[in-house]
Amino acid sequence: MFPSFVFPLLLLFSFYDMPSDAQKKKETLLSEKVGQMMEWASKRSIIKLNGDKFRRFVKAPPRNYSVVIMFTALQPQRQCGVCKQADEEFHILANSWRYSSAFTNKVFFASVDFDEGSDVFQMLSMNSAPTFLHFPAKGKQRKTDNYELQVRGFAAEQLARWVADRTDVHIRVIRPPNYAGPLLLGFLLAVIGGLAYLRRHNLEFLFNKNVWAFSALCFVLIMTSGQMWNHIRGPPYAHKNPNTGQVSYIHGSSQAQFVAETHIVLLFNGAVTMGMVLLCEAATSDMDIGKRKILCVAGIGLVMLFFSWLLSIFRAKYHGYPYSFLMS
Repeated sequence: MFPSFVFPLLLLFSFYDMPSDAQKKKETLLSEKVGQMMEWASKRSIIKLNGDKFRRFVKAPPRNYSVVIMFTALQPQRQCGVCKQADEEFHILANSWRYSSAFTNKVFFASVDFDEGSDVFQMLSMNSAPTFLHFPAKGKQRKTDNYELQVRGFAAEQLARWVADRTDVHIRVIRPPNYAGPLLLGFLLAVIGGLAYLRRHNLEFLFNKNVWAFSALCFVLIMTSGQMWNHIRGPPYAHKNPNTGQVSYIHGSSQAQFVAETHIVLLFNGAVTMGMVLLCEAATSDMDIGKRKILCVAGIGLVMLFFSWLLSIFRAKYHGYPYSFLMS
């Protein structure tokens, strides 16, 4: 027979070994999850998740990797043009990470489509797309894990900065070559050179004040409408609510804008400018009094109408803006 003190010791050792078994199971499960994620990532840079995969590989522990997910609605019936544009930029970012020499299992990129994972949208109380969320490897989500799409835009470079802030993973964005810009510039230079060659014996058009005035006005209107901001931030063209289907062309905040909004402002500024030009022509031209009156009325109408619309846009973006004209 064993001494009486042996049984308590065996019992103690059995309890001591229990956490070790649980730890082994946890490590095995984690290894399986990481292996599955790596297998999916080897086939495509963005892992497609449905409700079951999201709960198992993102929400359920254990997890020692971060997941950056784009929640989107890409099906044709959703008519989400912004989702397609954001998806292209997200693919550029994910491909830049997947095919870089620094690629590890520290962070994965995934997507959840509304038609394939509507339960995930409901779980997260999400009612708009596209939306980018970061699920950290440790700890709970913070406010900064929700990407501010309407402020920062969805350009791959902006997303890469956000990912670096949240995960300490720095991704060098590599875009596929785009020859449209150089070809367009070359075509424009060829046209200008061709016209200059055809008019080489008469280059008076280069000294035409109206030509230079029109060119300068076009440049000023383009720059003051926000095109440079679009180029830097890469905002969406417009925003469509996937639940109501309502499309917004004017951003409701003074800190951001849509591409369509800059086009609208460009049109309105151009119309106001045209009205001022007509007023100047009515005051200085040698036309008969009847035509000058028509130019004057048309100029006043353009200035009043489109300047009123510009003030309306300012009131919609800058809440509390006190001034209005014709329209509230």
